[in-house]
Amino acid sequence: MTRAVQKKRTRLAPEARREQILDEAARLILEEGLSAVSMERVAREVGISKGLVYNYFADRDALLAALLHREQTELRDRGMVTALHARSYAELIRQTTRLYLEQTRDRGALIAALLADPSVARLMEEESRADRERTFRYFVRATRREYDMPLSLAISSVDMLMAVTDQAGKLVGQGVLDIDVATEMCVELITGGLAQLARSKRLNP
Repeated sequence: MTRAVQKKRTRLAPEARREQILDEAARLILEEGLSAVSMERVAREVGISKGLVYNYFADRDALLAALLHREQTELRDRGMVTALHARSYAELIRQTTRLYLEQTRDRGALIAALLADPSVARLMEEESRADRERTFRYFVRATRREYDMPLSLAISSVDMLMAVTDQAGKLVGQGVLDIDVATEMCVELITGGLAQLARSKRLNP
C-alpha cells in the first residue's frame, strides 16, 4: 500500500494547508534530495490534488522559494528576539551564534539544497541580500557602541568576524565540533579580538 493511499485527506485552513505542503517538500528534500520535489509528488505525499498545490504555489520554483523564505524568516525572527533580550555584547554574540549553529545543524542541509538551485537562489536573491545587510548593520552598530570604534573599523571587523561564525557552522555541520564548544570559541575569538583591536587603536590612534 502506498503512502498516498494510507493518508486520509482532511480539510485544513488555507494557512495550515500551505504549511503542510511546505513541510512535505522539506521532508522530501532532506530524505531524497531536491530532485525528488515536483508538484505531482508533493500532492501525492500530502494526499491532495495537484491542482490544490497549484492554488498555493504557481510552480515548483515558487514552492521552493517559499520554503527557503520560511526557513530564513524563522531564523531572522528568532535572531531578532534573541538580540533584543541580550544583556551584554558577549551575550548577544553567544545567543545569536548558538541560534545560527543550531539552525545549521538542524536545517543546514535543507537550506544548502535550496540555495544550490539557481532558479530558487535567483528568486530569493534580493530578499536574502536585504536580510544579510540588516544583520550586518545591526552588528556594526552594536560593535561601535561596545568598543567605541570608528565606523570604517567596525565595518571591516564585523565583515571579517562573520567568517568565524560561518566556519564554525561548517565544523558543526561536519560533526567536528559540538555546538557548545563552537559557540564559546566564537564568543572568545570575537570579543577577545575586538577588545584587543580597540585597545591597540586607543594606544596608537
